[in-house]
Amino acid sequence: MNSGYGKVYLVGSGPGDPELLTIKARKLIDKAEVIVYDQLPGEAILQSMPEAAEKIDAGKYAGNHKLTQTEINDLIVKKAEEGTSVVRLKGGDPYMFGRGGEEAEKLVQAGIDFEVVPGITSAIAVPAYAGIPVTHRDHASMVTFITGHEDPTKKETGLDWENLARFPGTLVIFMGVKRLEQNMNALKKYGKPPTTPVAIIEKGTRPDQRITTGNIENIAEKAKEADVKAPAITVVGDVVSVHDILGMQKVLWG
Repeated sequence: MNSGYGKVYLVGSGPGDPELLTIKARKLIDKAEVIVYDQLPGEAILQSMPEAAEKIDAGKYAGNHKLTQTEINDLIVKKAEEGTSVVRLKGGDPYMFGRGGEEAEKLVQAGIDFEVVPGITSAIAVPAYAGIPVTHRDHASMVTFITGHEDPTKKETGLDWENLARFPGTLVIFMGVKRLEQNMNALKKYGKPPTTPVAIIEKGTRPDQRITTGNIENIAEKAKEADVKAPAITVVGDVVSVHDILGMQKVLWG
């Protein structure tokens, strides 16, 4: 590594509740010279970034990517080469569908020192705040995490919908709002019962969290009626039925 370069921290900010930000993440954000962030950390965390830091919005909003992934990779390398301490701030965990692995590879290629700071993943925390345990002895002993929105440049899907339809555990789908109907149809096509419970949790763990429930057959229509928007996590499986009991809990935000 070049001793004249700064260091990059790939920081996971968790699912959005600022009290779920790790102590290490908080310390690094507070002393960062440059913060390259997207929208997923949530307004409360973004508002807490220090005034003295250079803050660069690299958010990928629907139909409006302020920077491409290649541009983000080049940007964090450039800032580190200038000798600054750079926090690449991401929602959830950097390596859970956060493209942190791609950024880390670029930093290695450039000879820049970096550190990964794991965050609480939305895959578990968001369903939990909605009263849905992703595993439960009576409902699911396995869980799998998939992306509902793959790289559009890929020639073929990397998802084996036939096996996913047969999977007896819980499916947690990231970024699945846009392709919700197609994803549910794929599960039905390969034999997943249309009555399988489904929940979509918008802005999970935040004060404006919203939950829409249904089943594989009707969730796409219900989501349209409710005008469901990203960011959202989709949970498919019998564990969703536990929401009727645990979803009544009072979640307190600081």
